[in-house]
Amino acid sequence: MTSLPAHSSRKRAARTAACLLAAGLVAGCATPGLSAHDDRVQVVTTTGILADLAAHVGGDRIRVTSLVPDGADPHSYEPSLRRIRDVAYADVAFSNYMMLEQHAIVKALDANLRPGVPNVSLAEGAVAYAAEIISLVENVSLDTIWLGLRVAGSGEQHAATRASDVLLSATGMEGPGDLVGYLTGSFGEPEVFLDSSDGFDAASGYRDDTAVLPPDAHSHMSWAFTEPGVYRLTLSARLAPDPTSRPVDVGEATYTFAVGIDPHGVRGMADATVLDGGHADLSVDLDRSALTVHADPGSGSHGTHAHDLDPAETVIAVPNKALQEVPAGPGFRFLGRPGTQLYQLPQAVLGKHVHGEIDPHLWHDVRNAMAYVELIRDTLTEVDPAGARTYRDNAEAYLTELDGLDHEMTEILADIPLGSRHLITTHDAFAYLARAYGLEIAGFVTPNPATEPSLADRRRLAQTIRNLDVPAVFLEPNLAARSSTLTEIAGELGVEVCALYGDTFDDDVRDYVELMRFNARSLHDCLTLTSPSAEEGQ
Repeated sequence: MTSLPAHSSRKRAARTAACLLAAGLVAGCATPGLSAHDDRVQVVTTTGILADLAAHVGGDRIRVTSLVPDGADPHSYEPSLRRIRDVAYADVAFSNYMMLEQHAIVKALDANLRPGVPNVSLAEGAVAYAAEIISLVENVSLDTIWLGLRVAGSGEQHAATRASDVLLSATGMEGPGDLVGYLTGSFGEPEVFLDSSDGFDAASGYRDDTAVLPPDAHSHMSWAFTEPGVYRLTLSARLAPDPTSRPVDVGEATYTFAVGIDPHGVRGMADATVLDGGHADLSVDLDRSALTVHADPGSGSHGTHAHDLDPAETVIAVPNKALQEVPAGPGFRFLGRPGTQLYQLPQAVLGKHVHGEIDPHLWHDVRNAMAYVELIRDTLTEVDPAGARTYRDNAEAYLTELDGLDHEMTEILADIPLGSRHLITTHDAFAYLARAYGLEIAGFVTPNPATEPSLADRRRLAQTIRNLDVPAVFLEPNLAARSSTLTEIAGELGVEVCALYGDTFDDDVRDYVELMRFNARSLHDCLTLTSPSAEEGQ
């Protein structure tokens, strides 16, 4: 958006404020005859995408205008006085809300709609029509699997009691870097459980790299990895029934971590279960004398109940979003020099992930857009009961078209090789697209397009592109002028920059169906340019 001189901005603000005192005064400032001879239902929306959905439902019975013009960014656009005038004449208003639009747009709607005019927030209202929402994570590094330690089973065959000790020791590790497992206490003091940098000493009985747990115990942990690649950690479990007894072996297993690379491409584990979210534990099963991975249903495993997986057939994903910098202070020197980057699965101290507001970009899942259409249909019917049949018929035809679009996108994107479905974009706006059509959000420049990327953001993005060997990154055309970071990094690393539409239309993409079709084809063609190269050592 072009900046104005300060005196010009003040004059414009003063004129706008004079016309925003009340809806009646806005109407008085409006151009005469704007709607005086128009008998159609006057609909105002915040964005062009919502205007297009409303137009398909309303047809010739409505006149729809958008406060945000095509090509503009709803996150930052401030409506002009001319567009605010339409609010005063509106019979119904549709916004997306959930913090998508610039606050000035929402204020313009709320302050200038006539009393009694429906003011519908589609993202919130569509939940009643089966729309599914996604919470934004306040810290993307937390949006990973939360991995702990667990002891399960009674251990009766080993004469275990509640006074017994289970000793879980790290006995071996293969990988490109070091692995550190540690716990953080209530006052932030870390306690190291295992550290591969100095080896695992069998002669010491693995005292230095052993966690001591009581039966039926559960403990959260942080897991740090210094380099990307495949790590294989071997753990051995022993049970000491009482302080005077010699510990007995109760199992050994090797656990595989895919750090910063495609977890589906680990050599020799093509059919393995990938755990990439939710909560899981490296578990000692005393009754079976075995080590397992105890996974909840949100961890990437199948099923609706927590269950145990074979470590030999399981890969634990540590994604590029887990890249963190070692904090300053002597307490974390065991991780490396302050500012050094490493990959870390965070310690789950609060149970589930800590989420912020809701991701507002629901329409990138066509099923959510269909819920919008149903809510628009019912709202227009309430405002204009005489047009109920028209709205019903138009909506039914459009929903049929959208259902076909959903299946078409599923087929197109399913053709992308599993190891190539890594999506790197301008900002965090495509979680619904990824979830609905089997993609992975591998990275973005910043969470919000109005936020300037930091040096750490730039380093993390470049590392992600290198680690995953992606053939292309994706740029929203309307944000091209503010996306120099993405294009510069792509140029440095020799990857393609492809278009992906997010919040708005332009001269090339003029409606919602075109937008989604374009995105599906762009993703397919750009992500299948090349296949990621095989990772050395996998």
